[in-house]
Amino acid sequence: MRIRDEVRAICLALPGATERLSHDAPTFFVRKRVFVQLLDQGHHANTFPHLWCAAEPGVQEEMIAAFPERFFRPPYVGHRGWLGVRLEEPIDWDGVRQLCADAWQMINSR
Repeated sequence: MRIRDEVRAICLALPGATERLSHDAPTFFVRKRVFVQLLDQGHHANTFPHLWCAAEPGVQEEMIAAFPERFFRPPYVGHRGWLGVRLEEPIDWDGVRQLCADAWQMINSR
């Protein structure tokens, strides 16, 4: 539950952010659009806790190339540039906070 509580606190601190379940996973919205989805129990072949977050064009490729042990291309939304983020210990919460804020900014500005 710690991961869920931390991600919830990070996302809901962003202006106008709301949470509801989508596909049985905590999902965070701004202006009725998803910016982060938490899969803390894993998803299909990715059995580790992780989140999917919106990302600007090119960020996904850059982060996966630089840190393949932490980032991945998520199913369903990866083709749109979203970034998969492993949430395995030790978790860089400042990094997660920045990624969520960047995702919020990208979705909120459209």
